[in-house]
Amino acid sequence: MKVRVWRYDVATQVRDEFEREYGPAGSWARLFALSPGFVDTTLYADVTRPGSYLTVDRFADESAWRRFRVEHEAAYLSLGTQLQHLTLEQEELV
Repeated sequence: MKVRVWRYDVATQVRDEFEREYGPAGSWARLFALSPGFVDTTLYADVTRPGSYLTVDRFADESAWRRFRVEHEAAYLSLGTQLQHLTLEQEELV
């Protein structure tokens, strides 16, 4: 299993949009689902720090993640640019 964990800080006025786009039915999950090795995406909100979130994206294994990146690199980069206004900070943890 390949697990990717990202931490995000999100401004109050865009939290609803962030949750839609980064949640299990959002744009990222739909893009990842183009790959047969994608398992799921989960979004967690930090109850002690409003506006702080974690996403957990799971792929079958490292090779499934790499294959996704090779096959969908342009779309991956484009979506990141398109949604960058939703985050104040982001950091890949795993």
